Formats: sequence, C-alpha cells, structure tokens
Amino acid sequence: MASTVFRVLLRMDIEPGLEEEFEKEWLAGTDAVTGHPANLGQWLSKATDAQSSYYIISDWVDEPRFRAFEESPAHLEHRAKLHPYRRGGEFHTMRVVTHIEGKASADAR
Repeated sequence: MASTVFRVLLRMDIEPGLEEEFEKEWLAGTDAVTGHPANLGQWLSKATDAQSSYYIISDWVDEPRFRAFEESPAHLEHRAKLHPYRRGGEFHTMRVVTHIEGKASADAR
C-alpha cells in the first residue's frame, strides 16, 4: 500500500553561539506545527558533522494541507521567531514511499 505521507526536511544553519537559544525558541513554538490538524509529527536533530546545523523533519497527511499550513498565521509567527538565529539552510520535500520498522522499535513495545 502506497503511503501518502508528505515529509518536509529543513536544514537550518544557526549563527554560531546561538544554538541553545535556538533550541529553546524552536521548542517553545512547536505547537504551531504539531497543533495543526494535518501534522503527523516533527523532529529536531542536531548535525554531528557540522557545527551549528540542525535538521527539522515534519510529516504531513498530504502536500495540499502542508501548503495551507505554510500560509497560516501560527506558522508565519513561529518562522519569524526563528529567523534571527538562521544564517542559511536548505528546504526539501518528499513523499514517503514506505516505512519499515526496525527490530528495536518492535522490541520496545
């Protein structure tokens, strides 16, 4: 069965020295994303091979509803609060083709 999950991958390069403040601001605004009815979840990961770089992954029920979220006041406000920390990055979108759960996930249940 084909997945309809729409995934967004954002790499954010943060101004050096502001990593801790960025993480706090990102966490404080997560409800703007996870509180949206089309959001399936999101993750914040810090790169291990590049100082001051983060990867933000969010999953959505489909692309049209993600695009509607992009224009929402809650998202625009959250994005504006994160903007001062950002010095660069990349934005990618994709459709999840399939997901295969690993043994450790199954054993954790």
